[in-house]
Amino acid sequence: MSNNKSDDLLSKVISLCKRRGFVFQSSEIYGGLASCWDYGPLGVDLKNNLARWWWHDMTILNDNIVGLDSSILMHPRVWEASGHLAEFADPMVDCRSCKRRFKADDLVPDIPPEGADWDHKHLEKFPWASLQCPVCGTKGTLTKPRMFHLMFKTHLGPAEDTASTIYLRPETAQGIYVDYQLVMNSARQKVPFGIAQIGKAFRNEITPKNFIFRTVEFEQMEMQFFVKPGTDHEWLETWKQRRMAFYHNLGINPDHVRFHQHAPDELAHYAKDAWDIQYQFPFGWQEFEGIHNRTDFDLKRHAEFSGKDMQYFDEETREHFLPYVIETSAGLNRMMLVVLLDAYWFDAANERVVLRLHPRLAPIKVVICPLVKKDGLPEIARRIEQELRPLWKVQYEQQGAIGRRYYRHDEAGTPYGITVDYDTKEEAEKAGDVMQGTVTLRERDTQDQIRLKIGELRGKLMESLGAQ
Repeated sequence: MSNNKSDDLLSKVISLCKRRGFVFQSSEIYGGLASCWDYGPLGVDLKNNLARWWWHDMTILNDNIVGLDSSILMHPRVWEASGHLAEFADPMVDCRSCKRRFKADDLVPDIPPEGADWDHKHLEKFPWASLQCPVCGTKGTLTKPRMFHLMFKTHLGPAEDTASTIYLRPETAQGIYVDYQLVMNSARQKVPFGIAQIGKAFRNEITPKNFIFRTVEFEQMEMQFFVKPGTDHEWLETWKQRRMAFYHNLGINPDHVRFHQHAPDELAHYAKDAWDIQYQFPFGWQEFEGIHNRTDFDLKRHAEFSGKDMQYFDEETREHFLPYVIETSAGLNRMMLVVLLDAYWFDAANERVVLRLHPRLAPIKVVICPLVKKDGLPEIARRIEQELRPLWKVQYEQQGAIGRRYYRHDEAGTPYGITVDYDTKEEAEKAGDVMQGTVTLRERDTQDQIRLKIGELRGKLMESLGAQ
């Protein structure tokens, strides 16, 4: 459960996101649209940097993982085969008095959690009629739960009839399964190998909430790893450790992340084993990435529904088999919220707000500040900007006191600040080379400052920022 301190942290992060251009309410001038968010200048860069790091970790560092960008719209039979048309639903409860709608498991804590199988016995055993509505407070007005389908329907073509019904994908994984042989053969891969994808998915959530944690439109970063049956447990353990190491490398506090294994009655219909990576959000421990052993469920179903042979032929053993799939599925939006919450720090000693983002995640890497906006200092600062901009996203700032400029960028997560002063100008003029002038390089978290030549900036910054 959340507490006042935690609620305060979430509200501060939400306020910072709007104020500094990380996240805005969608359609705000029209009163906003619930659960829909726009990512502003800093937000889109942070999100892209997270996605880029994930993509590098998956497809650049592993020669047996390749990429895919599959279509959002797919043949409707895909969702029959996957089980989404039959299984992808949540129980909903309505209040007859205030007309509000709730997820049943939000009202009664001992209901099987999200992902568990529901049947009429589960739904009937709770005293819904005696419960109190959490919004209007009226007692005895809650209906019994009804199943609410989570996929968005639309139509392909000019006629809006049953034959033209298709769906916005609720997950990106199915595009990988139906293309797995095409990808494997064109990329000359052999089992074990993986396919990675970043893309939008859509779920008609009953109760979207907690800022960008649960939304109807979101981005997934999924990697499906195809393995030989019998090696699946070993590969599941391997990917659990790799994925946890990824978050440690991002700089996430290890005390704030943990594994949670799904109990047998929590497992999704496709899973043999499933683990969540959870973060200690202000609203409690919640999942933001899942690692699942999906067995050969998906490939078997698609083979059955499509009539295509989806077996893999192992040339070494001369065996035919359907690969098992180890899935890593992370929510990019949730991951961004994890990063923002974990990085938020109020530096009481200096009365400043700091986003202690990993330097490689920071939207802006360096702010370049002339001490004053005269006497040739802006020209030198602009020269530094020209030197660094091809490598990283930098920003030139000359308005306000130097301390205020730095504090503005501390709040935005900018890891480094460069100050051009009169000593810079004097040294450059004496040497006859602007690159020989020294500047002050300031580090965001500690506020430590060092003096170094302009010509040394690239090498020094490369140590922590790496290549963009």
